[in-house]
Amino acid sequence: MKNLALFMFALFTLVACNSNTKTENQSVTKTEKPVEPGCYEYHSNGNHIKMKITEINAKVTGDLDIAYAEKDSNQGQFVGHLNGNKLIGMYTFNAEGTVSSREMAFLVKGNQIIEGYGALNDDGTKFKDPSTIQYTSTMPLTNVECD
Repeated sequence: MKNLALFMFALFTLVACNSNTKTENQSVTKTEKPVEPGCYEYHSNGNHIKMKITEINAKVTGDLDIAYAEKDSNQGQFVGHLNGNKLIGMYTFNAEGTVSSREMAFLVKGNQIIEGYGALNDDGTKFKDPSTIQYTSTMPLTNVECD
């Protein structure tokens, strides 16, 4: 009887250890990125924005082209970091023959990327306080097939 109790205790301990290991492994494999490499676009009323995310590792990199109606267009590269569902980084672009940089922020929501706005530093290149960014763009970029 004592052996049976000891055997049952060992069996329950073994089963409990295996189920904890399985749960931990499953949570690791279920980790998903909120954004995937691919193309995201907005096209309406003469405005055209296209972001092609090419790599997601320690950094998120991609090409970003912005053409607002009745304004000069610009093309460049975005390099940022993903923190949860927020993507913040530097956009280095060419507009009218001049290379410039500015910080940009996006909220990843479903299959869309929504630009955020906030107060900028004195030279207009970085957000003063990223925690105050409001993701209120009326031109959300939607995941589309890349050309």
